[in-house]
Amino acid sequence: MLQLHPSEIKDLVLNGGVIAYPTEAVYGLGCDPDNDTAIQKLLAVKQRPWQKGLILVASEFSQLVDYVDESQLSAEQLEFAFSKWPGPFTFVMPIKPHVSRYLCGEFDSIAVRVSAHDGVRALCQALGKPLVSTSANLAGEDPALSGDEILNAFEGKIDALVLGALGEQRQPSTIIDARSGKILRNGQ
Repeated sequence: MLQLHPSEIKDLVLNGGVIAYPTEAVYGLGCDPDNDTAIQKLLAVKQRPWQKGLILVASEFSQLVDYVDESQLSAEQLEFAFSKWPGPFTFVMPIKPHVSRYLCGEFDSIAVRVSAHDGVRALCQALGKPLVSTSANLAGEDPALSGDEILNAFEGKIDALVLGALGEQRQPSTIIDARSGKILRNGQ
């Protein structure tokens, strides 16, 4: 398995590669959100049903506007999300009609986060777009907390491990429904 720095992954990801990378709390698996084949590969590696949907992480909200239908959110709802970003808050927002079912699952929304993690931000900046994000584990198992765990669990199954350190968070991000304000998962 390749071990790369964030600045070295652009071509690999844009050509359909699946990567593992450190996030705020755990290692994540990611790929190009505009490549259904890559998303299907990621779902197969993780053994996750497509119906559950996935998260997109970005370095700034402007990277998410091709996926999120802002017209279905009020200025106050958007301002609330913006007040939490960048940071460990994931918001479930309405999707634009063209968004792949593999990203949003059986929902009319998608989970999005503007990350404060330097490594995640560097990945998204290198790509010039958001990155699919899901915890690096098989469905139902604990997520990986080290590069060694990634190598043991995913050798031969993913294309690269992005080098870097985990953030300071001890829990996954808090997930909030942007329309209702309801906390769907309290991560802090």
